[in-house]
Amino acid sequence: MFFELPPLPYEMNALAPYMSEETLEYHYGKHHKAYIDNLNNLIKGTKFEKMTLEEIVVSSANQPEYAGIFNNAAQAWNHNLFWKTMTPNGGGKPKGELLAKIEKDFGSYDKFREQFKTAALGQFGSGWAWLVDKDGKLSVMKTANGDNPLTHGATAIIGLDVWEHAYYIDYRNARGTYVDSYLDHLVKWD
Repeated sequence: MFFELPPLPYEMNALAPYMSEETLEYHYGKHHKAYIDNLNNLIKGTKFEKMTLEEIVVSSANQPEYAGIFNNAAQAWNHNLFWKTMTPNGGGKPKGELLAKIEKDFGSYDKFREQFKTAALGQFGSGWAWLVDKDGKLSVMKTANGDNPLTHGATAIIGLDVWEHAYYIDYRNARGTYVDSYLDHLVKWD
């Protein structure tokens, strides 16, 4: 299977001022594209060549001989989800069924937000913060580098990239402000 960089669901400048066009040019146009290109090169002539992206992530996880394939496949998958979970004029509390589920499983939206921000800020170095569904219960998790909920038997609802390249142009080292901007202005709950 040949993978392509999926188009963004909005214009490159649509998330400004919370995520600049310059950030998207580097993050989407260079980082994400590199994961796709590297993956295509790494899987040529291997057992992974005919697999879906999800199948590659799961079957290459925790196997040192496939670390390059896993890292690029997982980061391609993570970024595919990341771009879809943002929208211009997004953010704030979700509505309806999702809000009810968050309130049931976390006690309140504010408690979810606190756990999510703690996970994002507590991820030492590069990684991700996630809202996931596992066995019918919502929870927050963090993963290092390219690891993701697929490898832990969970379904990602949202995933926030906390690698420095995701926020450094716009926020420098203020990861907390970046997390707040994502939750308050960018996240696409629907």
